This record gives sequence, C-alpha cells and structure tokens, in this order.
Amino acid sequence: MTASLHLTKVSRTHEGAATPVLSDLDLHVGAGDALAILGPSGSGKTTVLRLVAGLDAPDGGDIRIDGVSVLARPPEQRGIAMVAQRPRLFPHMSVLDNVAFGPLMGGASRREARRTAEQFLDLVQLPGLARRRPTTLSGGQQQRVALARALAVNPAVLLLDEPFSALDPSLRADMHQLLLELRAVLQPTVLLVTHDHQEAVLLADHVAILIDGQVHQHGTASELYARPASLTVSRFLGCLNEIPGELVSGHHSSALGLIPVSPMPRHDDGPAVLVIRQESVRLVDPSVATVVARVERVVPLGARSLVEVVTAAGPLFAEAEPGQAVRSGDVVGLLLAPEQCVLLPGQAGAGTLSATPAPVEVAAEP
Repeated sequence: MTASLHLTKVSRTHEGAATPVLSDLDLHVGAGDALAILGPSGSGKTTVLRLVAGLDAPDGGDIRIDGVSVLARPPEQRGIAMVAQRPRLFPHMSVLDNVAFGPLMGGASRREARRTAEQFLDLVQLPGLARRRPTTLSGGQQQRVALARALAVNPAVLLLDEPFSALDPSLRADMHQLLLELRAVLQPTVLLVTHDHQEAVLLADHVAILIDGQVHQHGTASELYARPASLTVSRFLGCLNEIPGELVSGHHSSALGLIPVSPMPRHDDGPAVLVIRQESVRLVDPSVATVVARVERVVPLGARSLVEVVTAAGPLFAEAEPGQAVRSGDVVGLLLAPEQCVLLPGQAGAGTLSATPAPVEVAAEP
C-alpha cells in the first residue's frame, strides 16, 4: 500500500512558546515518492512527523493522505509507521515477535503475523536472527528490525526521523543501501527528516529546506544546489562564496570586474549578490582565468582540498582537484563559469575558515 501525503497551511505552536514552530507549512509527497526535510536543529522537522503521525495536533491547516483528511483519526488509524533515532524494540520479545506485533494488532492471526514478520526479516537481510532478543543485536541490526517492524504493517506513509544518525559511517552507508533496495521493491511513500545533506540527496526524490518553521525551497537536490532561492538557502547548503555588486545588462559588476551570468536573471538591474559554490570554482592558469588571486590557506578534504584565496572583493573559496598541488602564497587563477553563478538579493557575508583575511590588490579581468 502506498499513498500521497499533502500538508496544507499547517501551523503549530508549542504550549508556552511565544512563536510558532511551524507557520503555514505546505508540503506534498507523491505516492511512492520520498521527500527529505532538511533543516537545522529546532527548525520544526520532527514536529512535522509528529503531526502527520497524529502524536500532536496542528493549530491550523490540514493533513491529507490520498486526498482524505486524517486530522480526526487517531494515530493507529492513519496508516502511518515511524522509525525513530532509537529502535525502541520490545526487549522481552524475540526479534520475530517484535516485527509480528504490528500485523497481530492489525487483526492477523499469530501464525499469519509471524509469517509476515519472517518475510520482512528476509527483506532487511536478518533471516537468521528471528529467535534472538533485541538486546543481543548490534545497533545496526536493531535498526534493521525497527525498519522491518514498520514496513510489516504495510503503511500508507513511512516516516523516518533521523533513523541512521546514531550509526557509525559504514553502518549508515549499509542502511542507506538497504533503504534504497526496499524502496525499489515495496515503493513506499517516505517522509524523511535529516540533518545530513548527503543522506537527503541519496535517499530522497525531492528535498524541502525547513528553516524557522517555514519551507524556504522545495525541489530536487540538484535544483537546490544549482539554483538556491535565497541567500538563506545557499548558506544552509554550504555555499561559501558571496560577492556583492550590481546586475548590469546580464553581467554582475563588482570589485572583480564584469562577470557574465547565465541564464539571464529575472530581476531588474541593480544591487545583487553573486553566489557560486566552491566546488564549481576551478583553479586554472592565471592567463585564462576570470579572477587572479593569492592563496591564503589550503585545508585538506580527503582526496580534494578547500582553497581560500584573497581577491579584490575579499576571500573566495575553490576546491582543488585530486593531485592538483596548491600552496599558501601561490598566485592562482579562478574560473567562474557563468552557468554556475546565481544572482540573489540580500547582503553578502562570505564564509571563512576562521578569521577573514585582509584584502589585497590583485588583478581582475573584466
């Protein structure tokens, strides 16, 4: 079973709070799709899941599953299953009976419920652990059991509240792969809450950026990274380069000179901040560069390195490719591809690795 999920103008203020945790929230998840809600701590992500599950009630708005409002339904009648950060398995029950609990409560006979549980333990690759107690399992195994238990009730919508955040990187990668495989087989509708940008990109068809109780942008991960809707979204997604200036006839004019922007911005000529992600800035020979700069520092990122340079417009950041040797004090060229540049309203506030270095005079080609 799978169903669409639609939240319309949903608001929620916690008791005793001065401001709402969610304000006029609109979200849509198509049947069989996965949506990741990505945002900082306190942004309202878990509150969204609790409202959908029926554990809390909204102060306004509506929540519909397959077009039908579920606000009047208790949690057990919504067709919802949730996997949280902690597995919360019943320690006195076997793994098999933990997974069988949902179907049993749904009216299945004990034999039917256990048969269903065996099938889902096979799906999460734990066929040999059915008779074990949860306390004898590793953290990764316990979370697989929790996932099997949630799926065994055949939910209309599967809610995931940072379920893999407590696992070490290798186990988390295993769980990511398992969820992708389960999605391919079962095609559940998934609403995932996460702090992890890479997890959202990997597991979800679409991503909603939730900050201060409001959705700032909703789209595919590639859309959000390539065309952020605001400086707030751009900064949240880790973009370090912000260059203040003005839009003049399709070019951004700043201390760096004139930089073409493509596609043409929708707003009129005037003040604008040019943003370009650090991984989109190429380090090239100064003779073919958009900007010539001096390297301030180099921070290893594994195979690649983050390079901070000093320009006439202040610090900028680029990523050196594997094997590209760059050292502090080098004069380098930066190539800013027009199709990677985005113009946004607001005040620039470029990121730094620590203290912002004092700007120096460098050459810049218009």
